[in-house]
Amino acid sequence: MESLTILKAAEKALLPIFSEIDNQVKQNLRKVLQAFRDHHVGVQHFSSVTGYGYSDLGRETFDLILAQIFQAEAALARVQMVSGTHAIACALFGILRPGDEMLSLTGAPYDTLEEVIGLRGEGQGSLKDFGISYRQIDLSADGQVDWEAISTAVDLQKTRLVAIQRSCGYSWRASLSIAQIEKIIAIVKRQNPNVVCFVDNCYGEFVESQEPTAVGADLMAGSLIKNPGGTIVTAGGYIAGRAEYVEAAALRLTSPGIGSHLGATFDQNRLLFQGLFLAPQMVGESLKSAHLIAYVFDKLGYKVNPAPFAPRQDVIQAVTMGSREKLIAFCRAIQKYSPVGSYLDPIPSNMPGYHDELVMAGGTFIDGSTSELSADGPLREPYIVFCQGGTHWTHTALVLEALLDQIHCSP
Repeated sequence: MESLTILKAAEKALLPIFSEIDNQVKQNLRKVLQAFRDHHVGVQHFSSVTGYGYSDLGRETFDLILAQIFQAEAALARVQMVSGTHAIACALFGILRPGDEMLSLTGAPYDTLEEVIGLRGEGQGSLKDFGISYRQIDLSADGQVDWEAISTAVDLQKTRLVAIQRSCGYSWRASLSIAQIEKIIAIVKRQNPNVVCFVDNCYGEFVESQEPTAVGADLMAGSLIKNPGGTIVTAGGYIAGRAEYVEAAALRLTSPGIGSHLGATFDQNRLLFQGLFLAPQMVGESLKSAHLIAYVFDKLGYKVNPAPFAPRQDVIQAVTMGSREKLIAFCRAIQKYSPVGSYLDPIPSNMPGYHDELVMAGGTFIDGSTSELSADGPLREPYIVFCQGGTHWTHTALVLEALLDQIHCSP
């Protein structure tokens, strides 16, 4: 009964926020529809070309549409990119050369990029292995961008690319707003206008009315089984930004001489177009779900990030569970009330690209899709669970109703 009381109070309190989210969805959907109209999308774009993928009309048109929506010179969306990390790696290896420096302005990178950079693991094939150095500006004590430090951070001789991670990842910090990203880029360009400003845009697409490429980012990358895929795209990643940099990334994905010109789409074009059309709505539902989780667990006395009613910059909601047992119990409850694999029991394990054991709940139609309701977290103190996605917030409400009855609700 207590859980129902809390949820009813949450739904009532969040109605104004939900209305604001619906207005945001409308703005982003307007952009998507305009791009579809401008490029005369028809059923002919849903067909695929086999083999090398020469002259795939759907693929080529989708790239143009994505670039228009993101206000970028060019975009590259490919099912051959196996993850957001792969897309980011293509971008980094496309730009950086031996002797260059990559500078992170938002502290430590997401776990899966540590081996790409060469911070962890054997280092074979990493940026470090190719003679590319790495440096980072740590966040301030309160988890914010260190504005004073980044104002003089660029090495005029070595820094070739600055990396900005929009989302919090597996850290307890605020994700970045588009306004903050714009400010960071302006600070960097004042130091050296030739430095490439790259943004890891995972989890951030369609949360606001603009993307990083609309406010000065030279390049950004993300996953197609997250926000832009609208919960139905089966695989892939994207890169968008200045045309020369997008093509440089494409050369790393394929090879010199091929670049962005080839790549079979394996009959996925319809899903790419339809997923992009659905994306603003699905992101809106994810944001409502995140607000609901924040409100409920805050009322129960847990630390949550972002706080209830706080503006959102991505679709991630973090809750400090405080113990290994509670983190696992949270994920097990999510899994039990998922539409797919509800009979499975999430078990902590090591996963490629991650340093710590992870526990993941993802009863999703697309395996690994974080646009659908999922939860995961590294098994390290203070045992934070990170919730993402939600195809409709009412599913999240039903899951919470069951979850609150199963986990110990005292922090």
